[in-house]
Parts: sequence; C-alpha cells; structure tokens
Amino acid sequence: MSAMLPPDTQILVIEDEPGLLTLLSKMLGRIGAEPATADTGNAGLDLLKEQVFDLIILDLMLPDIDGFEILANLRKDDRHEKTPVLILSARADPESISKGLELGADGYLTKPYLPNTLTDRVRAMLNQGRREF
Repeated sequence: MSAMLPPDTQILVIEDEPGLLTLLSKMLGRIGAEPATADTGNAGLDLLKEQVFDLIILDLMLPDIDGFEILANLRKDDRHEKTPVLILSARADPESISKGLELGADGYLTKPYLPNTLTDRVRAMLNQGRREF
C-alpha cells in the first residue's frame, strides 16, 4: 500500500477537464489528501484568496486564465510564494517546461502520466516543501 500523507494535507487542483479533475481528486484522497478543486483559473484564484494550501496542482491550458499567469501571480503573493506548485499539462514542449520552471513551478508532469508517478511526485514535493533559492 502507498504511504499516506500527513493528516489534513490540503491540495488545490486547478484543472478544466471534468473527468481528470474527478480522477485527480480520488487519487489524492486515496493517499490521505483533502483536495479542493477548481475547474477554471478564476475559481482557483477565488479559493486561493480564502485559503493557503500545502500544494497546488496546476493545468496550464485553462479556459479563462493561462496557468502561467496564475503561477506568476502566486510567486508574487506573500501568502503563496512558497507553496509548492506541480504543473500537470499536455504541453510537453521544452519551451513550456522551461517557462513553467522559470516562473517558479517546483515540478512539471506531462499528460498522459502514470497514476503512481503523480502520487509519488506529490509525496516528494510535500516532503521537500518549497525550497529557498
């Protein structure tokens, strides 16, 4: 059995594909997380105004706001600048990956992915926390 996350681990998933959003929520719940979900960038930003999360999983291609813009704003916000961010995107080109990491993402995982790869990455990022550079 996979290692469980610490109790009350709060993860925000910003993803516009309903089926994937449901799947991610279930996968994270199985390892002990309490996922909050948003199906648009604006909905995610609204949740971020209300709460600080332990980790954010962010899609780049959202219907209303580009994920890069959300990430750049997170890194300028004192409340969220150190929150680990994992980009989960169909954009597998080197330019997108580099841009995401340069803007402050802590990890980048391309779709499709294996479920264990995602949960292992989530665990590692939560164990490491946001690094000081």
